[in-house]
This record gives sequence, C-alpha cells and structure tokens, in this order.
Amino acid sequence: MNIKQWLQVEYLPIPLIAAMVLTRFHHFGDVLHLPDASLAVFFFAGFYRKKALFGFLLVMAGLIDYLAIANGTSSWCVSPAYVFLIPTYAVMWFAGRYCSAFKSLNITELAMQFGIVTLATSVAFAISNGSFYVLSGRYTDLSWGQYLARVAQYYPLYVGSALVYALLGYGIMKLVKSLPALVAKHEEVL
Repeated sequence: MNIKQWLQVEYLPIPLIAAMVLTRFHHFGDVLHLPDASLAVFFFAGFYRKKALFGFLLVMAGLIDYLAIANGTSSWCVSPAYVFLIPTYAVMWFAGRYCSAFKSLNITELAMQFGIVTLATSVAFAISNGSFYVLSGRYTDLSWGQYLARVAQYYPLYVGSALVYALLGYGIMKLVKSLPALVAKHEEVL
C-alpha cells in the first residue's frame, strides 16, 4: 500500500477508533492511562469524514462507557446531562469540518486551526460541564463561586489533553503529507 492510499479517507477511521478505544476509559488519565482523546477524535473525524462517522462514533462512545461501567469504572458522570455529549462532540465535529477548508498546513493556517480547536474545546467544555452541573442533580446547592472553582480545576485538564492530541494529530498529518515529497527526493538521489 502506498502513501496516497493511506491519505484516502477510507483508512482514517481505524486510528480514530483505536484512539477512542484506548483512551476513553479514563477521562483525565493517570500514571498508567492516557487521557481521553474523544474530543480530538471527533475533531479529526469532522476534518476528514462523512456524517455517518459522527453517528458511529457517538454509538461507540456510549458503548465504551457502558462496558467501562459494567467492568467497574465509576458511573459518576452518567446522569440526565449525558445526552449533552451529543452537542459537545458536534461542536468538535463542526470545528473539524470548518478547519478542513485549510489544506496547506502552513504555519499561518496551523496557528488559525489551533485557535479554532482551542475555542471549540472551550465551548465543548462549557456544554458538557455546564449541563452536568445543572442537570446531574449532584450539585443542588452549588454557588457560582464553588462552580467557578471547580471549572478552574477541570478546564485546564479538559482543554489541555484535547490540544495535545490535536497537536499530535496535526503533526502526523504534516508528516504524512510531506512523505511523497521525501520519497521523490530520495528516488532522485538514487
């Protein structure tokens, strides 16, 4: 299989699905586990794929959560607010769709896309976190000050891990896009 075939979108779901399966069991990660890559997965799925992949990834995320809870992971985050993961992931998907217009991956476009990923991840945080605090029933007496203290605690981890995965994804994309030119230069030398 040559590099052009790997650049085709038919193969993209494989690493995205693998990233979600390998990381979704532990939201922020720990010493032994990577943080959840779901936000970046939905972003890159929107960047390259058709709408059907969005639904597939939603179902897969729910199935992974179900299996994790059935095998002993805490169900603390599963509440009436869980349905708000759909618009949370949709924000990332649409940000990916928007960023797909920038094809050159030069430094200016990469900086702009990184800004969009940061904004989208922040909006995704507001949706998922806000809906959890309002609808979960776990924080009935939470003041705004307490809420903001909790946001300050979780926001950097939430956004930071998504941005690290986005940076890694863009690095891989840049590498894959530069491979044909590197191969051509190598063949010229031979």
